[in-house]
Amino acid sequence: MRRLSVLFMTCIFLLPIAGSLAAKNQPGGTAIERLKSPDANIRAKAARELGKIGDGPSITALKGALIDPEVKVRREVVLALAAIHQPVTLEPLAGASRDVDAGVRSLAIQSMVGYYTGQIPGAGFTGFMKKNMQRAKGLFVDDETEIDPGVTVDPVVLAALQNDLSDTRSVQVQRDAARGLGELMARQAVPDLVKAAHSSDDDLARQSINSLTKIKDTSAGPQLIDLLDSRSKDVKRDAAVAVGILQARDATAKLQLIFENSPDKSTKEKALEGLAYLGNPISVPLFNKELWSPNKAFRVSAAEGLGRAGDPQNIPELQKAAIAEKDGDARLAMQFGLTDLGKDDYLNTLIQQLNTKLRGDAAQAYLTELSRNPEFLPKLYPYLNSNDATVRRRLAAVLVFTGDRTSIAPLEKLTHDSNNDVASAALRALRAIRVRAAEKH
Repeated sequence: MRRLSVLFMTCIFLLPIAGSLAAKNQPGGTAIERLKSPDANIRAKAARELGKIGDGPSITALKGALIDPEVKVRREVVLALAAIHQPVTLEPLAGASRDVDAGVRSLAIQSMVGYYTGQIPGAGFTGFMKKNMQRAKGLFVDDETEIDPGVTVDPVVLAALQNDLSDTRSVQVQRDAARGLGELMARQAVPDLVKAAHSSDDDLARQSINSLTKIKDTSAGPQLIDLLDSRSKDVKRDAAVAVGILQARDATAKLQLIFENSPDKSTKEKALEGLAYLGNPISVPLFNKELWSPNKAFRVSAAEGLGRAGDPQNIPELQKAAIAEKDGDARLAMQFGLTDLGKDDYLNTLIQQLNTKLRGDAAQAYLTELSRNPEFLPKLYPYLNSNDATVRRRLAAVLVFTGDRTSIAPLEKLTHDSNNDVASAALRALRAIRVRAAEKH
């Protein structure tokens, strides 16, 4: 029995090695040799196999196959390079982003961006593209994928994406490039994205606007104000939110006019949302009025706007509204507004909402905004000792974007957390903070 056990364990140990050898030595020669087969189907399959092997010779062979005459082979080569996920694959992927086939170019863009975001294309080009097109139909402003602060992106990748943004041969390639530049926080691409935001293609314009809101270069804000007159309702709505996020204060009067005069409910909601992001004291009378609106979205934006306006005189009205409010989303916004005005009565409530499916994301966004204030930031540290692992993990995620030197000690303690997800989130935050600290020096 002992001999059988040893034999069984030996076979189990050798299985991965046997699988690798089988991939390299299938009928017709090694995968590298089959990549030169006269049959395109065999070449495509060989490319997939080389992506699984991922060693130096495989990468070299795949680079050479990027000029294969068959589009389906080149697509599989791009997917294989993406699957290998090594820095050495970025340059050939950048080259593939100039392919004559628009589908290959789009796939190369997604692969380069996915190298940094972790959202690399999976096996099967058709399934990936179908999912990507479905995603494109959603609201662009709701897409929050982006890299962590301090991540350095290869200049070759950024140059390739900027080149693709101006690629008028395919508007889908331009949309993919616009999205990728936002996800990679490519500040140098802001002028190109502003130009693309004025495209006659609504989807490209909206994607570019969304990317500008991610990058948050406020110099872009004033250059988007004219889009508040866009004939496209979708572009107009996205621009209304974007000028607020980008602090284009000159847009205040225009946004108020849109809110007061537009017959379209969704447009009014976006205009008030933009005003809420601006938090201009001029809008306080409007916020106080809409705090009691029957429209929940209006109440949410009004509460946020009062908080950002920064006038403590608005506290009593917000407190009264928070007590009377029946809707959880609107009440959370009012609690955020009060906390933003210096009242800590609802801080514990905001923290506890992190562990809810309905409002966890909103609470995290509010706490991220609040903790950009260095005086507020230390108030979060005691909650890093919460008994709730979700609270600890989400607070560490907040500190990825707002933590400073004072956050290092409590986060170092959290790296030893018994929950692996919490420990990983703490390590992620520490990396971002140390990068920011190094940049200041």
